[in-house]
Amino acid sequence: MDKERFPDKKAVEEQKEDLFDARLSLADLSGANLSGAQLIGANLYGADLTGANLIRADLTGANLYGALLIGVDLTGALVYNVNLAGANLTGANLTGAKLFKTLLIGTNLTGVNLTLAELSATNLSGANLSGANLTDARLSGANLTGANLTDADLSGTIGLEQD
Repeated sequence: MDKERFPDKKAVEEQKEDLFDARLSLADLSGANLSGAQLIGANLYGADLTGANLIRADLTGANLYGALLIGVDLTGALVYNVNLAGANLTGANLTGAKLFKTLLIGTNLTGVNLTLAELSATNLSGANLSGANLTDARLSGANLTGANLTDADLSGTIGLEQD
């Protein structure tokens, strides 16, 4: 983490419109208000974003490998070409989020709200989607190999190929 530029959570919140390529690995951003944040190319490896507000944030090309995003609000967020492999998003709100070409390999998505989410060409192999709400989600081209969909709500889902 770049402690000089971001000595604390408040400094990150104050610069949320200009977090391009920010080095925030292992940062404690729990509960941070990052709505509309420009986190394009940011390194959030292992960061704690538990309960953070990321409504309409742009995470294009960000690295969130192993990050904690429990209960985070990503409503309407743009998550394009993002590495969320191994992240914990238990109970997160991703209503209407656009997760194009995102790596969610082995990600914990238990109880996540993905209503109206766009998951086209997203890799969800081995992801835990148990109890997730995927109502009216778009899954065209998504890889769900080995994903756990136990008790997931798949009503109205588009592009889900079931065996």
